[in-house]
Amino acid sequence: MTATPAIEGWFTTGDQPALLGSRCTSCSTVFFPKTAGYCRNPRCNGTEFAEAELSRRGTVWSYTDAQYQPPPPYIPATEEYSPFALAAVQLPEGLVVLGQVADGFGVSDIKVGTEVELVVETLYTDESGERTIWRWKPVAADEEKSA
Repeated sequence: MTATPAIEGWFTTGDQPALLGSRCTSCSTVFFPKTAGYCRNPRCNGTEFAEAELSRRGTVWSYTDAQYQPPPPYIPATEEYSPFALAAVQLPEGLVVLGQVADGFGVSDIKVGTEVELVVETLYTDESGERTIWRWKPVAADEEKSA
């Protein structure tokens, strides 16, 4: 079986995964997910965009935990639902991007201001293979392992 992004074109995979956004060529405003058509910056009339690989690290802006299973189209990873943490992460580009916190971490492992980095993990598995998604992993967890 192969691993495929659950949302094609929103992030890269490999050793240094990153979210993929758009940068307006007129005003340099960055958007995620990618945008087309017109710049959403109210002070800009730009209509052309370049792909932008966003920073892999950011800081937790807000967080919560999902104690109850979300409704469809959410697909739980296991037969029995397991709560997970969600983090809104502010990137150096000025964006705040929501995502799950990495497997093995919960709300007790993060707080506002915690530095996190983007990782790619399995969201679910179906008949054609693994479906992957980006998640936010506390940076301190990696630094403690290497110390």
